[in-house]
Amino acid sequence: MASSPLGAQLADESRRRKALEAADLERPEHARVLTVSNQKGGVGKTTSTVNIAAALADQGFNVLVVDIDPQGNASTGLGVPHSAETDSIYDVLIDDLSFADVVADCPDLDRLQVIPATIHLAGAEIELVSLVAREQRLQRALDQYHQYREENGQERLDFVFIDCPPSLGLLTVNALVAAKEVLIPIQCEYYALEGLSQLLNNINMIQKHLNPPLQVSTILLTMYDGRTNLASQVAEEVREHFPEAVLNAMIPRNVRISEAPSYQQSVITYDRGSTGALAYLEAAAEIVQRG
Repeated sequence: MASSPLGAQLADESRRRKALEAADLERPEHARVLTVSNQKGGVGKTTSTVNIAAALADQGFNVLVVDIDPQGNASTGLGVPHSAETDSIYDVLIDDLSFADVVADCPDLDRLQVIPATIHLAGAEIELVSLVAREQRLQRALDQYHQYREENGQERLDFVFIDCPPSLGLLTVNALVAAKEVLIPIQCEYYALEGLSQLLNNINMIQKHLNPPLQVSTILLTMYDGRTNLASQVAEEVREHFPEAVLNAMIPRNVRISEAPSYQQSVITYDRGSTGALAYLEAAAEIVQRG
């Protein structure tokens, strides 16, 4: 059995699960705020936001997901209502509501909260243009929420993940100004690095003018198919370009990861024993350890 491909895979996964159980994951000294961004669509950005956040909450960390994508897929994936009538991140950015007014608990994981996005966000890019301090509105709301939690005797947040739209407009700028770290998911496919230079230029510009501490701390390889030479070549190329930032954990193509959103769940709660869940638990643990 062990000599068959399936046997080898099971033995490998068993070893990885044991390593995860033995890992010592300490709370960060301060809340870590990571913006998950890539203007290229379909790279596993929202999927990674949802599943890494869920994996960290599963490990006992206090996690907040801010959904700033008008499609609201992160809200869906974590089982949080985001119909047009729901108070959401739109009301925070445009009408100065506080996070405390709009935050929702993820029904599946105790330590995971979500600031939902609604379709109203689609017009927010235009509405933000005329507002005062338009690039800092998300940052200010997040700072106030940290303070609110402290004043109301709530445990502090350990991680905040901001899920961006696949574009480089004002919503993404707000997300990059509010964070100290950028997490870039890159799919292991032919056009992986195309368009990345534009994103890095934008990050540099925001670093220079609006948020000097911002850095690309994490790059996550997604949709990895170990059976193809192409995936290995892309992974190698990305590691060559960003040796410090690329996580060792890679997210494979996995049916369970694809199925989970249709049940409004992360893969961690949908099928914790799956290969996909294991990969995201490993990625989350690595993010903690690199902190």
